[in-house]
Amino acid sequence: MTNSIAGNARTPQLFGKVAVLLGGTAAEREVSLKSGTAVLQALLRRGVDAHPIDVQGPQSLKELEQGGFDRVFIALHGRGGEDGVMQGALESLGLPYTGSGVLGSALGMDKLRTKQLWLGAGLPTPDFVVMDANTDFAAVAARLGLPIMVKPVREGSSIGMTKVTRAEQLADAWREAARYDQEVLAERWITGAEYTVGILCGEPLPLIRLETPRDFYDYEAKYVADNTRYLCPCGLDAARERELQELALCAFDAVGASGWGRVDLMVEDDGRPWLLEVNTVPGMTDHSLVPMAAQAAGIDFDELVWRILETSFAQPGQGGAGKGVDSGNGHR
Repeated sequence: MTNSIAGNARTPQLFGKVAVLLGGTAAEREVSLKSGTAVLQALLRRGVDAHPIDVQGPQSLKELEQGGFDRVFIALHGRGGEDGVMQGALESLGLPYTGSGVLGSALGMDKLRTKQLWLGAGLPTPDFVVMDANTDFAAVAARLGLPIMVKPVREGSSIGMTKVTRAEQLADAWREAARYDQEVLAERWITGAEYTVGILCGEPLPLIRLETPRDFYDYEAKYVADNTRYLCPCGLDAARERELQELALCAFDAVGASGWGRVDLMVEDDGRPWLLEVNTVPGMTDHSLVPMAAQAAGIDFDELVWRILETSFAQPGQGGAGKGVDSGNGHR
């Protein structure tokens, strides 16, 4: 595993001056600040000329344009950083950046379009209904059964999500999700084991099984609770783990994601796998899953950050608007 994901840039000077984008104005700002700070410190430890930029508006783009930067490490979670907006701005500035491009970022952030693409590609994802103020909530409950997961279409870190156990709770759950997005999904509840698959440079990392005493793996379980269990090795036999890794790779590729990221899925009690979502800028905090999976693959945090930064280099045959030899942003 370690050798197959080995990077190419072996001296920090090859990266030039690097901007680490963090913070932002989305609901995940606090998580992004932690991720970005951890990334920045890792790059500095490795001798990279890295500088933080807390993205607060158009002035941040001016700072990028006038700062003499050679490339960008995106550690922004949520809207404005993970949804293709920042990626498009960096394309226009000719600055190479880490991770997925505009299309993969926009689709990965959009849970509805992600699920529609997966269905079109023949990939398994739980049945769902799009809800609005005029929805017949009783009909939704009849179609999907109970419990139901309600979630905003374009939000991360489980923000705005609610587990509904009675049909009369759907209206309130819709209102909570609608605080964050005008589009809201109701999704069939899957009873079974939850897994996540980190992806780095086209290769899957070891699966992590997530266990929490809470109703689901929510914001509290992800970032605050000390009783969330992360099992890696995940407890599956090698053949089954590889099968789920391949499914995650297909799901990642289907939305045009690239470079690095994470795919979340569940395996129902009857053994059927169900894809939940794609994360194109996963967390890099002390509770985060990609660093945990990388560690299991023999890749420490600083090396992981280094390899993610390497995704800002163009892949062979990839055009783009980068500077010098770095004429793209590492998209397949």
